[in-house]
Amino acid sequence: MRVMVLIKATKDSEAGVMPDEKLMAAMGAYNEELVRAGVMLAGEGLHPSSKAKRVRFAGTDRTVIDGPFAETKELIAGFWLWQVRSMDEAVAWLRRCPNPHPEDCEVEIRPVFEASDFGAEFTPELREQEDRLRAEIERQKATA
Repeated sequence: MRVMVLIKATKDSEAGVMPDEKLMAAMGAYNEELVRAGVMLAGEGLHPSSKAKRVRFAGTDRTVIDGPFAETKELIAGFWLWQVRSMDEAVAWLRRCPNPHPEDCEVEIRPVFEASDFGAEFTPELREQEDRLRAEIERQKATA
């Protein structure tokens, strides 16, 4: 199963405070463990919401909203995409993680939808399209 591991923002991360060398080294070592174990598929830190935009959808209307956004507890400072056998395995990996911020924080683990989760609405034609798109993404990465 794939899971998205969401590192919640803090006041410091939203203020643009960068991690120190000690934390960067600890996270680098942890990421190396994840990669060697075949768990980590992707992972990145995110700039603060002051550099972000949101687009609100209302029917056919689109409204662009500039950051920063007020509710820090609702914001994401970074993420990993992991391939694990179970949610328990994801929790076990996350328990080994260095605290991603110098202050207290929360990290959320959410399962990623798989094709089988969508049922009959995910028709053979839609599955074929999905497979084509994934193959094209892989091709683009290989030639980048």
